[in-house]
Amino acid sequence: MKVFILGYTHSKNDKRVFRTVETLSKRHKIIYQYWTDKDERSYTENNVTYIPIKYTKNLQTNYLVKLKNRKDLDEKILKMVEVFDYDAIYFHHFLPTKPLKPFKIAKKRGKMIIYDIHEYHPENFLNFFKGIAKVLKEKIMWNIFKKQLELSDKLIFVSKEIQEEIFKITGIDKAYMVIPNYASISISSKNKKKEISFVGKTDRNFESEKEILKELINLGFSFKIIGMDSKVFKGVPHEYTSFLPYKDMMKELSKSAFSLISYLPFGTDIKNYVYSLPHKFFDSIAAGTPVIVKNSFISMAKEVKKYGIGVVINPSNVEESVKKILDAYENYNVIQENIKKYKHLFIWNEEKEKEFVDFVVQ
Repeated sequence: MKVFILGYTHSKNDKRVFRTVETLSKRHKIIYQYWTDKDERSYTENNVTYIPIKYTKNLQTNYLVKLKNRKDLDEKILKMVEVFDYDAIYFHHFLPTKPLKPFKIAKKRGKMIIYDIHEYHPENFLNFFKGIAKVLKEKIMWNIFKKQLELSDKLIFVSKEIQEEIFKITGIDKAYMVIPNYASISISSKNKKKEISFVGKTDRNFESEKEILKELINLGFSFKIIGMDSKVFKGVPHEYTSFLPYKDMMKELSKSAFSLISYLPFGTDIKNYVYSLPHKFFDSIAAGTPVIVKNSFISMAKEVKKYGIGVVINPSNVEESVKKILDAYENYNVIQENIKKYKHLFIWNEEKEKEFVDFVVQ
């Protein structure tokens, strides 16, 4: 079988997308389209034909110019969907200016369509809209999304909660698989610091979390940002690393007592955050580091409570949150034992890989 994997504006080594490429290429020929901002040529290696598409993101501030540039990009990719020789097409995103056309073309050509839904996208797409514009946008996007699902043969979701809610809203009921953002490796450290880490970069609001961190620092903890410094933590004493390769990031994370996964999203009830299971969540457990998770992040909080692998806090209650973290530190050995027991559930392995490949190609 030959599979065309449409990465759209995901970079070549995007963790979730490239895992699909690597996994499926072990048994099938792959055509892999990905985004780049450099001049790159197509090439074939290890059963994969790499098709770079150059596109400069956010170069123009003028909305009409941005729209034209995106439309030009979508036309290039649409042409690939029309003319490439493949048996199945795997969407890691849709084309915003032509959200249904590639699905219809692939369906008309008799190709199998697999749709990997990274996000709760009818709500997340163009999330800067407000008021009546937001309501109209979501109504339109739900109709488009439902048609995309109907045209697809198989669906991949990032969390069970997203799958259940989307099926309930759309009335869709077809073959699906839940593939969270599993960690790639397992690592552990015997030398745990009394330290709380935050992985990655974000420009979201951390006002309540900052107060919690300040209290914990006064009680002997330290705070570290793994990836790069961030202005949102201004006023909180901390150290930070430069960007680290994945293995180095995992080693750094494994030294911390806790990993903080909390912030105020753009909007209080955006399902893309409520039902998220981000890479940093799985990476933290795979690194043997308990997580501190905001209670409104339903999917993550559910996993933390189920397996006893961290602390669920309400950041708006600083005193209670600090106490919960201190209690967890007092019972650290229990949490560590739980992580050792359940760590394998959070890591990509041969068993999960086989299940995924069998689902996609059968």
